[in-house]
Amino acid sequence: MVDRPLAEALTASNDRRQTDAAPLGAAAPLARLRETVEAGLIGRSSLVERLLIALLSGGHLLVEGPPGLAKTRAVKLLSGGLEASFSRIQCTPDLMPADLTGTQVFRPETGRFEFVEGPIFHSLVLVDEINRAPPKVQSALLEAMAEAQVTAGGVTYTLPQPFMVVATQNSIEHEGTFPLPEAQLDRFLMHVLVDLPDAESELRILDLVEREAAGETASRHPPIASEAILDARRQAASIHLAPALKDYIVRLVMATRKSGAMPDLAEKIEHAVSPRGSLALAAAARARALLAGRDYAVPEDVAELAPDILAHRVIPTWRASAEGVTGRSLVERLIARVEPL
Repeated sequence: MVDRPLAEALTASNDRRQTDAAPLGAAAPLARLRETVEAGLIGRSSLVERLLIALLSGGHLLVEGPPGLAKTRAVKLLSGGLEASFSRIQCTPDLMPADLTGTQVFRPETGRFEFVEGPIFHSLVLVDEINRAPPKVQSALLEAMAEAQVTAGGVTYTLPQPFMVVATQNSIEHEGTFPLPEAQLDRFLMHVLVDLPDAESELRILDLVEREAAGETASRHPPIASEAILDARRQAASIHLAPALKDYIVRLVMATRKSGAMPDLAEKIEHAVSPRGSLALAAAARARALLAGRDYAVPEDVAELAPDILAHRVIPTWRASAEGVTGRSLVERLIARVEPL
């Protein structure tokens, strides 16, 4: 709940800004893209919104849930709405880093080595079941995700723009898997949890599959060009964050640290959120505002996205973990106690 002083301050600030504000040209095509993706999914509006927010923020997404919940399908539907190259990497324990990044190949006809690009050299990359890939392969994604480039044979190759990685992992069958280290988790803008559908959604899923099996397909809007996505990213970066909203973001992050105002919660945290969490929360709030057709962010944008952005950046102490405390439950408690001024 936003208190009245902050709401009035935000409204007054935004009214002044909107006097000379240019129309948000990216909102309409993004709305059509969202409609296209949601037409092939049931009960996954939140996941679709997170995918679009990551796309607009230039970040990457980690989606976790039991098998069969349309995690891979959602990314493939998103790729169908974009005029951008797409690749899927199915992770297995015998995968090698070169299987992602590419490798040097000797060409006898020229007597030279030639770099053959791997599947990472696409705009949208789906890394399916990332926790089944060995640590070397997971580490190979670090440079690509952080700097949008790959270094091989002493040469640095730039990845295409826009560039986005969506990784999935199952919440069951952990035997034989390689849990992502904290440094790798921090590279993801958001960690989204997908739950089982309710009875009504399950029935609609059955109907959707029957229609698709009968050859019926939902009408689709024309795909969005890559340049339009880059323009939308520039518009998202220009979304206004009021000083009071920046203060709200900082106080949320500082509450995870020992120097924060909530020592009773901070003592349950082994590693607090770094400044990367503040930057991610600000960027995602801007993107969510653009999706809503606003040129300003509001506290609801921050509160809605904070669990998916901060939870995987908070590491509970071993004692707190033994008591069943998770990073997500800690962040939810922080959101309930930290209010906008």
